[in-house]
Amino acid sequence: MILSLFDYTGNMVKPWADAGHECLCIDTKHSIRADRVEGRITYRWGDVRVMTPTDLPLPSIIFAFPPCTHLAVSGARDWKRKGLQALIDALELIEAARRLCEWYGCPWMLENPVGRLGTLWRRPDYLFNPSDYGDPYTKKTCCWVGGGFAMPPITPVVPSEGSKMHTLSPGPDRQAVRSATPEGFAAAVFESNRHIVEKSG
Repeated sequence: MILSLFDYTGNMVKPWADAGHECLCIDTKHSIRADRVEGRITYRWGDVRVMTPTDLPLPSIIFAFPPCTHLAVSGARDWKRKGLQALIDALELIEAARRLCEWYGCPWMLENPVGRLGTLWRRPDYLFNPSDYGDPYTKKTCCWVGGGFAMPPITPVVPSEGSKMHTLSPGPDRQAVRSATPEGFAAAVFESNRHIVEKSG
C-alpha cells in the first residue's frame, strides 16, 4: 500500500498506481461520506491529527504534504497578524504527519515549501525546484525524509516558465494549483524508490 497524507490531487501516487500498487490518499478535502476510487487510487476523508497506525493499512512508503499556509516564507508578512494560534495549528499537522511517517519504519518523505520548519523542527534533508525534475518552473521546496527513502538524482531542465506559482490569479483554485505535486518529481521519486518498496514487499 502506498500512503499519501494531505493529498488531494493524487499526483504523487499516480506512477505507483500505474505500476500496479494500491494507493490511499488522505485529505480533509475529500468527501466525508464515501471514498472515491479511481483505478488503484482511493481518495479518503481523514484528519491525520486523530489517526493512529491501527486506522490505516500497512504502508510500503509514505508521502506527506502538510498545509504550508502558516509556515511558508512566502506568507511571512502575515505571520504577526495571524498570531501564535495559526502557527500552533500548522505544527500540530506537521507533528501528526511526522508521527505516522516514523511509526512504521518504512521509507517516508514529508514536503513543505521553504519556511519556518527549518528552524522550528530541523533543517530539511533536501531542497529542490520542479525544474530539477523536468517541470519547467521554479518553486523551492524542502523534503524531510527517513526510513531509507531515496531522493532521486537531479535531471534539470531550463525553468522557462519561471516562478509561475507566484503569478497565479487570485481565486478559489489558486491554493490547490500551488500545492499540487509536480508530476516530474513524482515520477522521479517512483523510479528511485520502487526497488526499495518491491524488495520490502
